[in-house]
Amino acid sequence: MGVEGLLFTKEEGIATITFNRPEKLNAVTEAMRTEVHRIATELRGDDEVKVLVITGAGEAFSTGADASELTADYSGPIEPYILKRPLGWWTLPVRYFPKPTIAAIPGVIAGVTFSLALACDFRIASDKARLSMVFVKRGLVPDGGATYYLPRMVGTSKALELMLMGDTIDAGEAERLGLVNKVVPHDELMKVTREFASRIANGPSVAIELIKKGVYKGAMGDLEAQLDFETLAQRICFQTEDFKEGITSFLEKRQPKFKGR
Repeated sequence: MGVEGLLFTKEEGIATITFNRPEKLNAVTEAMRTEVHRIATELRGDDEVKVLVITGAGEAFSTGADASELTADYSGPIEPYILKRPLGWWTLPVRYFPKPTIAAIPGVIAGVTFSLALACDFRIASDKARLSMVFVKRGLVPDGGATYYLPRMVGTSKALELMLMGDTIDAGEAERLGLVNKVVPHDELMKVTREFASRIANGPSVAIELIKKGVYKGAMGDLEAQLDFETLAQRICFQTEDFKEGITSFLEKRQPKFKGR
């Protein structure tokens, strides 16, 4: 049974979560956040899924948490369950998803769902996209991991500027800063995103998962440990059918047909 305000599809190796409250600019409710956590957690073990895409219906990705729920939850005494978990708890299965993740941003994106997009491996934006770390304008601190992700992407000084000013930047500026991988015409956003995702989904999935793991591990570790990881990862790949197909297709001068095993 689905959750109101959230759509989920799975086809041809691509799983897609869509925030679907366009009349509210896709502001996310507690039920929606819980469902994102559940879906991303369950998909970890789904071998049919090669890529996870997250997007929003209509003209927005999402403006963040539903303000009416925030007022109800936090203006009075705080329930113990809220104190026991970080506010960005629901984004963690996306950040640690073993397969590539893509945020497709059709329009406005702000608040904790901006943090969610930063947790993804790739961000593809419509030329109508507008991005804002709006928290400070609500008297709040950026959450959902924003203070972790943003300085690593744009540097400390620029991250502080975006967070302390709360200004909105357009898609072109976001691309210049490295916040998005590419900007595409609005009407082509999902077409381009699906083409991008399909290229990954049709690739050697064992190697792709290990590449992703290696990149994030390398960002936090040292060179010697990384060489050890690469050695182990490569030995795993040597045992796959996809490695044999990669070599055979090269020798036969044709495109490889990977099976994901």
